[in-house]
Amino acid sequence: MGGYKRKSWREKLMDSKNLPFVEPIPERMVRTCGEGTLVVPAPLEVDETMRKVPEGRLITINQIREALARKHGTTIACPMCTGIFAGIAARAAAEASEEGQKNITPYWRTLKEGGVINEKYPGGQEGQKAILEREGHVIVPKGRKLVVRDFAKKLVEV
Repeated sequence: MGGYKRKSWREKLMDSKNLPFVEPIPERMVRTCGEGTLVVPAPLEVDETMRKVPEGRLITINQIREALARKHGTTIACPMCTGIFAGIAARAAAEASEEGQKNITPYWRTLKEGGVINEKYPGGQEGQKAILEREGHVIVPKGRKLVVRDFAKKLVEV
């Protein structure tokens, strides 16, 4: 019986599947996003933006979406796809790190809106908290979430 080999996270990151593409904002999204155009970015475009964040600085997923929309001349970048591709970039980086690679995407510097650490990234909240603290950030609890204190002062320009 032929075995199916699951793709690695790095293979998923490299698989553009005819992306990026631009389309009108779908009707189901108009109420929340408004009218205009939407880009579904390629996974590597999300990774590329995440890679540009230097140590000591941060970026939010919404900033990444804004940068991708500007790059493609659209109203917005797809919120769901951008989030999924950021997760793939994070897992691809962790996979590379486990194999000894040093120059990986610093996914822990990509925060959710409000400076919230993304609990779904490798290492969970605690793993990312440890890395961010080593980089000089102060992490504080906010309900069940962890937030980078004064994160807005450390955001990169994109």
